[in-house]
Parts: sequence; C-alpha cells; structure tokens
Amino acid sequence: MDLQLTGKRVLVTGASKGLGLAIVTAFLGEGAEVVAVARRSTPDLDATAATFVAADLAAHDGPRRMVETVLAADPRLDVLVNNAGGGVLPDEAFDDTLDGDDTVWTGLVDFNLHAVVRVTRAALPALSAARGAIINVSSDAARRPGAAPMPYAAAKAALNAVSRSLAERLATTGVRVNTVSPSGMRTYTQEGPDGHIARYAAHLGIDHAALLDTLPGQSGMLTGKLAEPDEAARAVLLLASPTVPSAIGQNWAVDAGAIKAV
Repeated sequence: MDLQLTGKRVLVTGASKGLGLAIVTAFLGEGAEVVAVARRSTPDLDATAATFVAADLAAHDGPRRMVETVLAADPRLDVLVNNAGGGVLPDEAFDDTLDGDDTVWTGLVDFNLHAVVRVTRAALPALSAARGAIINVSSDAARRPGAAPMPYAAAKAALNAVSRSLAERLATTGVRVNTVSPSGMRTYTQEGPDGHIARYAAHLGIDHAALLDTLPGQSGMLTGKLAEPDEAARAVLLLASPTVPSAIGQNWAVDAGAIKAV
C-alpha cells in the first residue's frame, strides 16, 4: 500500500532510540525526508539517512530554537511527530503518595506537555502551509490510574485533551491532529539496566527481569508480552498519511487491550 509519504518532510522529536528511532526508520522506509531531534544522537540514529538536530526541548526556548533551525535549512514541513517524553523520578519519589514534589511535577509536566505545545506553536505556520499532520505520542498511562508515575500520567492525560482540542481548531486549516497511545514497549525505559522499571524493581527489592515478565499481565495486555516499537510506529505512519484524510482527532491505542473500556 502506498501511503503517499514519499518526499514528505517529517520532524520527529525524541528520535535517538526506542519508539522515536522506530518512527524515524519507518518514515525513511516510505521515502520521506526525516529530521530527527534529540538531546544527543546515537550510533543507531547515525546509521540512518535522517538529518539530526540536537535540542533540549525541556528548556523553555529549546522548542522554538529547534524549529527555527529545522525550518532555516528548509521551510517545508509536512508532518510533526511529537514523540519526546518520559522522565525520571528521583529515588525519594517512589515513597511519595504524589510521586514527587513540585520540582518533579514541574519537570515532568514541562517535558511531556508544555514542550509539545511549544514545538507545535513554532511549527504551525509551516504545517498550515503544507496542510500537514501532527501526531502526538501519548501513553495508555493517561487512562489507567496508577499505571505510571502520577505527574507523567497527568501530563499525558492533559496532552490527550490538548490534542483533541487542537484537532477541532485546526481542521479548517487542513492540518490533521491525532494521537497514538502505546502501552508497555520493548524500550530502554522498560528493559534498560537503569531505566524506570529497573529502578522501580530495585526499590521494591525484586529482580528486574522478574518484574518485566509479569508487567504485561499486570498491565492487562492480552498478548502477555511487551509490544515492539515498530507496532506503534506503523500507527504513526497511517495517521500521517494523506490517504486517511478522515482520521482527525483520534487517539489510537497500541496497547494489546490494556485499556478496559468500550
């Protein structure tokens, strides 16, 4: 199936590894021109044909300066994928009912919500000129209380609301806004020796591998295993494709049935 993405210029944030890298690779496979943004590159990203731009999106003016750099090289922009997100809880937050103090909350909300708004604001003129597409990467944690650190889940829930509101407001400009919400995936956050799950396992005093084995079932994933990043990347491709023009304001779950709602 031709997704009509050949020659499209795509900006992907959080692109150095995990889902971001899978999204970059998927767009390149469709013949798109990809600008990959992260704090720093990785050997796997360097091995692709993507153009790398270093940026700290957590800094207040980082998103604006990044978009200016991208558009200075080429004013075209057809697709924006706001994938950057996540964040690390300090050890003391694991024993806090609210999963961290004001500093933790501010940092996670800034990175997972405000940075997306800032990137989108800066990129909107170019996206409007192209009648392009925005895909925001959220999480099933936004709809599953207790599934993730509270400030992260709250930021992703707010991102869902912002995405839906933007879809309504931008539809007349030709810009389509949609969301992809993965559940547990085989990424460094889950499997890395100092990722969030490994640190949480250490806090509980249990084996990291044992926790990973039980995590999909505890999360309600009907496959009983973590998803591959490529699966969510394919959902992003479809939502970006002009062959699906009626996909507007959607939140596509790639969660193996973890969300128990009709």
